[in-house]
Amino acid sequence: MAAKTLSVFALLSIFKDVSAFWRMECHGRAGLARIDPIMDSGKLSPHIHTVHGSSGFSLAATFDDLMGGSCTSCAVKQDKSAYWTPALYFQDASTQEFEIVPQVGGMLSYYLLRGDNVTAFPPGFEMIAGSNYRRDYTVGDPKSPDPPQSDWASLKQTGQADLEQRAIGYNCLDYSKAPEGSLFRHYMPQKDFLDGNCPDGLRIELMFPSCWNGDITSKDHKSHVAYPNLVGNGDCPDTHPNRLVTLFYETIWDTHAKQFQGRAGQFVVSNGDPTGFGYHGDFMTGWDPAFLQEAIETCTNDSGNIRDCPLFVNQGPLQNDQEQESCVFDVPAELANEDGTALALAALPGNVQIQVGPQSATAGGIGVDVPSMFSKATSWFGDVFGGGAAATTTSSIPTSVPAPAPTTSTPAATSAAMVAPGGAFIESSSSASAAPNFNILATQPAQTSTPLTSTPLPPTTTAAPVPTSEPGVSYEIVSTQTITKGQQVEEVIWKEPVVYVTEDSVSTVVVGGPGAKAARHLHGRHALRHRHNGRS
Repeated sequence: MAAKTLSVFALLSIFKDVSAFWRMECHGRAGLARIDPIMDSGKLSPHIHTVHGSSGFSLAATFDDLMGGSCTSCAVKQDKSAYWTPALYFQDASTQEFEIVPQVGGMLSYYLLRGDNVTAFPPGFEMIAGSNYRRDYTVGDPKSPDPPQSDWASLKQTGQADLEQRAIGYNCLDYSKAPEGSLFRHYMPQKDFLDGNCPDGLRIELMFPSCWNGDITSKDHKSHVAYPNLVGNGDCPDTHPNRLVTLFYETIWDTHAKQFQGRAGQFVVSNGDPTGFGYHGDFMTGWDPAFLQEAIETCTNDSGNIRDCPLFVNQGPLQNDQEQESCVFDVPAELANEDGTALALAALPGNVQIQVGPQSATAGGIGVDVPSMFSKATSWFGDVFGGGAAATTTSSIPTSVPAPAPTTSTPAATSAAMVAPGGAFIESSSSASAAPNFNILATQPAQTSTPLTSTPLPPTTTAAPVPTSEPGVSYEIVSTQTITKGQQVEEVIWKEPVVYVTEDSVSTVVVGGPGAKAARHLHGRHALRHRHNGRS
């Protein structure tokens, strides 16, 4: 019988569905307010959001309202879409008071052209990503990196609830070191870890579903879309056969700002979530569908820079930072006296309570009492992350349990799974069962001016050359990983050769032979890196 034999490795390959993309720069913040026209149309949202895009944004904004806005806080004037997520706050352990964390350089929304026949968003299309009330992680151990994407199906981890949890990332920024992979860490790092390891702040990331059933919305605003089986790549479910642009949000917060140094406390999402599991985002299209479809078909330069797209440039000019930052929406009268940027707030805007566990993250926003929040949060996180009730720290995650970081230089080839830069995994040929070291970031010496192309990869034995022509062999993409470091964007593409052989008995599947290796593709310069002079 014919049997399929797999040998996993990665190699450089350029395909439209994985390399074509652009970064929509939205350096201006259109507003900071308790407004959410998708989930709370016509009424105040329970929690505050940072909003980017059209000045037509409002409590009950529609597609026509966005398109009718006088400006956009994004660089491309034709993009009147609205992009919004919860804001980030710091809570002082002594005073229990809150203050907004400065937002650095607005936000970036990546338009990733993945899959076949990518379709523009139709008028009125809207969607959300993430679950506001989630306060736990159900796809394994949150301290550990994700298993290889090729294993997700066998582990029964390709359900939408599982993929949604893996679509959130908290990226520790230190531009002097090799970068962490996108969507590597799915929970909020504790303040002690951020203080000691992330001098350039925290980048919060969110991947949106890209598979679509043809409806512009749904009752829950999310079931009309679905994730492909690898979150940002892979196959769509049969119920959602159409492929939309894959949206990926990046927002940087200056958690290392001077005003937070030397202070005990915790960072918390504005919906009352100190865990990070309940982070979410919203999108309402403000594109003319014909214009967006033309961009999808012609803006395929793999640099990702909108200046390399003739359509955007010729229909421009693109807006400069001052123009983007000057575009704001009108705040409704109900919120005229609510200032989410004020210092020493007694409570989160909307009087949102801290919700440390699944039992307290309810639609009513009822959480634990603020005065006892730190001790209860420590106890709950201790149970989850291994610290136990004996942990005595003012941060929500015990300091004895560091936030995981990717292995940028593997110390030894003895672990069962080796971690390549960018969170991509290959199976080790070693039979040893020692756990990989997930704390490299905190212990490795600083690397200065190290190009991404020379970042160390996992050790290999004699590497077999990639065949250029081999009868009976085909190659399938099993996963990709996008990495952003400073002004560069890089993508690791993992492929596996599939060999069909004829056997008289059951075949053996071999994964990750000694020639397993990764090759990296530099996507060009991230020419407008988030700056630390953004508005608070």
